[in-house]
Formats: sequence, C-alpha cells, structure tokens
Amino acid sequence: MKIRFRAAMAVAASAALLAACSSAEPSGDAGSEAPASDAGTTEMTGDWPDLGGTTVNVAASWSGTEQENFQKVLAGFEEATGATVQYTSFGDKAADYLGTQIAGGSAPDVALIAQPGLLKQFVADGSIKPLSDDTLATVKENYAQTWVDLSSVDGKDYGVWLKASNKSTIWYNTSLYDAAGVTPPQTWDDFVAALQTLSDSGVAGISVGADVGWPLTDWFENAYLRIAGAEKYDQLTNHEIPWTDDSVKQTLEALAQVWGNPALVEEGGAQRAFVDTVTEVFGDSPKVATVYEGDFLAANIAETGAAVGTDALYYPWPSMNGSAPAVMGSGDVAIAFNDGEAAQALLKYLATPEAANTWIALGGFTSPNQNSDLSLYPDDVSRQIAQDLVNAETFRFDMSDLTPSAFGGTQGQGFWQEMINFYEDPADVQGAMDALEAAAASAYEG
Repeated sequence: MKIRFRAAMAVAASAALLAACSSAEPSGDAGSEAPASDAGTTEMTGDWPDLGGTTVNVAASWSGTEQENFQKVLAGFEEATGATVQYTSFGDKAADYLGTQIAGGSAPDVALIAQPGLLKQFVADGSIKPLSDDTLATVKENYAQTWVDLSSVDGKDYGVWLKASNKSTIWYNTSLYDAAGVTPPQTWDDFVAALQTLSDSGVAGISVGADVGWPLTDWFENAYLRIAGAEKYDQLTNHEIPWTDDSVKQTLEALAQVWGNPALVEEGGAQRAFVDTVTEVFGDSPKVATVYEGDFLAANIAETGAAVGTDALYYPWPSMNGSAPAVMGSGDVAIAFNDGEAAQALLKYLATPEAANTWIALGGFTSPNQNSDLSLYPDDVSRQIAQDLVNAETFRFDMSDLTPSAFGGTQGQGFWQEMINFYEDPADVQGAMDALEAAAASAYEG
C-alpha cells in the first residue's frame, strides 16, 4: 500500500559554519531513535510506502551535533512512511563495525560510509544490494552523473551521496589581500603572481604545514586533476599508469613553482603543524596571507577569533592549463545491505532535495544534490562552497582515500611521506616520481 505524504519536516536555521565531520567511538549514541523536529518547515510531497510497524536500522559515523542533525533528516522519513528508524554511530571504525555485523548476520538495513573503496569491497563480497529502479531514477533526477558514477561498480549503481566536502578551497586574510591590492586569482599563473605581490607587501604569500603528509597530497590531487584531467586522475588512482608518467612530472613541476620559491612560502613549513598554518594567517598578528585546505577549515578559522565571511574568505583552486571548474573532495554515501522495501525507500528519500534541505538549514553540511535549495545555507560562504561543488563540471574523490592504505593513508610512508620529501626538496622532480612509483607498486601488489 502507498500513502500520499505531504507534511512539514523540521528544519532549524542556524549560523553555524561549515565544519569537518566529527567522529566518535560507538557509544551511548548507539541505537537511538530519530527525534521529532520542532522548528521551521519545508514541504515534502510524494508517494511513499506505508511502513508502519517497520523498524529501519541505520548506521553512520556521525555523533554529537552531526548525529542530531542527521536524525532530523531521518525524522522526515519516519513521518513520510510511518517507519521507526534506529540509529547507531560507529565513529571512525566503519570497516571494523560493519564487517563484524555482516559476519554475525546482523548488518544494518542502511549505512553511510565515507570510503568508496569500502563500497567496492562490499559489492565484491555480495554484502550490499544495487539501487532499485525507482531509487536510481530519483538519484539521476537530482545528481550530476559524476556522483552517480562514484558509487557505480560494473555498470550497477549502489549508493546515494548525502553529504559532501569541497577540498578545492583556498582561504585568505581579506585585510592582507586588500592592503596588497590583490584580488582572488582565476588561474595558476595569477595565483603564483598574487603570492609574489603579497610577499612584496611585507607578509608571506602562503603558509604550508608539512609535518604530516595528507595536506600535501591534497595539493597534488587538486593540481593533478586540473593538469591531467579526470580520466588520467582515475588511471593514476588505480595505478593503471605509473607515477613516472609525464602528467605527474608536470604536476610536481607546478607545485615546485610555489614550494620551491622561498619568496612565496612562509619558512619553516617542514616542521609546522597544519593547524598552526591557520593561526599564521588568521591569528592576532597575522604573518601570512593565504592557506590552502578544504571547507572544514572554516571551523579552524573561527577558533582564531577571525570571522569567516569578513576577515576570512576563500576562492576556488585556480584553473591550470585552461582547465574547467573542478572539485576534489570527499563525502558520505548511503548503501543498503538488503533489497527490502524499507531500505530502498530510505535510500530514495535520502536522494530527494527535501532530505538535503533539512540538514542544509541546520548548518555544517554541504549537499551534492543539485536540486537542493542553495538559499537555505546559513551563510554566504557555505552557500558559495556548495554552489562550487554542485556546479563543478568534474568532481573527483580524494585520491588518497581511494588507494591502498599502505600507499595513501599511512603516516611515514607512501604518498604522505614522499610528498613531504618532495616539499623539502622540490627541485628533485624525478627522484620524487621514482619514489612514488616504488611505493605505489609495493602497496598495490600487496
């Protein structure tokens, strides 16, 4: 039986800034029901199955405020269908938690995970089910093809991307840019020139924290996506081309234009913690004008006392070699461990603009749903970040998260370490390529 649903789903507006996804161990938050919402309205229409008396088990990483906001999204599904949703937070242990539940025959109906590689693993072992035709139609109606492709395996579609992160944002101190007469650059050449102008004005152009490797891999991934293009990005991610390919050389040479020029980069980067770069740019006595990292940096900036939107703004990673707008980022994808009516209905619901709009208005959330309401974002900065994400002609997931962890996710080795080594000696492009290829070959063979 179908029920026609038209109801006021709860949304609460706030001035919260975009923040990084928080994660926590499974705890007292586990097994909680989605709360009823109590502020604001957004209208939802549609035919939904009558799931009265059905309990839908959902697991994801979110706890604290993010869990509360997600449960307000789930409350809309409960109201639409009559189902009861039980939520469990698995913190940062998605693979361990879900693996244990699968082995014990008690996998949740739906889980949201941040690792496309884990999705592929679940497909390979038969743990998750493809989207139903109805759900897939809703996904295709609301998402750009690049997002559909991200959760497709061997021609079948398995996921709905609810939450996204834009990691192609370069943040700057507005007062220092204004004092130097610098405007946000559109191209890489303009970016390099802007850093030089800022340096000439008496402050360092950009601060880099290279005591760990992941921020440096993000630099590489953004540059590579624009220089080499999406197809080669995918090939390098899968090690279908070597790290000695000419496209890697071009990318490293571009990065060396900045990293290898002490007139542009604040000294001491090899020993600087990433979080300290934010203070260098936005602290009480700023010494540097620019810092690169993703949209989550807004939360770090706010902790310095600087106001995002006035003291701090961002511009998209500049075009390189005439590249079209592109975004490198990450996200959370919903997958179903069974093909029952309730699980598929929830995936369809999460693919609707209304589900996205509920969380958008609460803040701290970016939606890849291209039909979501941009006007609901609580501030201009988060709205523009989302618009860049939705309008990007190309989106690619963080390469590090797609490669074997021995190469892309382990401190002191692989991609992380070799980018640190290159940062310390950016003149040795060939040496960096050879080292990256050796590390990749070992990790992918393993």
